[in-house]
Amino acid sequence: MDRDLRVLVVDDEDAITDLVGMALRYEGFKVTAVHTGQAALTQTALTHPDLLVLDVMLPDIDGFTVCERLRRAGHTVPTLFLTARDSTEEKVRGLTLGGDDYLTKPFAVSEFVARIWAILRRAGMAGQDTPPLRLADLELDPLSREVRRGGQPVELTATEYRLLHYLLVNARAVLTRGQLLDHVWGHDFGGDGRVLESYISYLRRKIDTTSPALIHTVRGVGYVLRVPR
Repeated sequence: MDRDLRVLVVDDEDAITDLVGMALRYEGFKVTAVHTGQAALTQTALTHPDLLVLDVMLPDIDGFTVCERLRRAGHTVPTLFLTARDSTEEKVRGLTLGGDDYLTKPFAVSEFVARIWAILRRAGMAGQDTPPLRLADLELDPLSREVRRGGQPVELTATEYRLLHYLLVNARAVLTRGQLLDHVWGHDFGGDGRVLESYISYLRRKIDTTSPALIHTVRGVGYVLRVPR
């Protein structure tokens, strides 16, 4: 990006605004969060964000109405709807009102980020070329979703790919188990937390087959992707 893109996140749940805000800041966006529809209307008029992440169920004005009012006022800000309602009718309504995409809760944050970039590319605000992520001889191409270690292709499942992508985006930073579960499996994942340990093991079998080992356990905290010290 040639400038910091500004994203306005509108959701009345602090857990959601914190989660997506953190993910967007990792991607280099400037993020502002508000919790009501009226605040979204006011903030959009004052700051003209580059993208709007808009919850449908808000305590005052619903997200569909917010989008409709913005379009009537001439605001063309690209909009991603977040909602717990997944009916076809709801999706069609949101897209008809001028929304650019529709994501149902719960969601994996990696999918959320991918949809954000797709919206921005369609709007001409993000380059078509997203540089590969690299650490040592490990490389992940976000566009082709190809992964290579030492020049050799590595076949990953969709979940393994999301986990590795998040580790690479945050290479050298220790990520807690909670952060990894939130990002890869969704903010309200209700499954057994041991699923993370299983997928870390799967990744190690595919990524760390050659030296040096890149995936490291930080006891009592979580995991980090880095070259051994």
